[in-house]
Amino acid sequence: MTRQTLEGTSRKRKRVSGFRVRMRSHTGRRVIRSRRKRGRARLAV
Repeated sequence: MTRQTLEGTSRKRKRVSGFRVRMRSHTGRRVIRSRRKRGRARLAV
């Protein structure tokens, strides 16, 4: 079976767009806030 050409690693995903990374910056917190407002089940990766 062939694999997808674009594949990220889970470590990279966490480091770039995990919850704790989002909470570090002002804009990241804004992202979390807007996703909460919208009613997302998953706020971050």
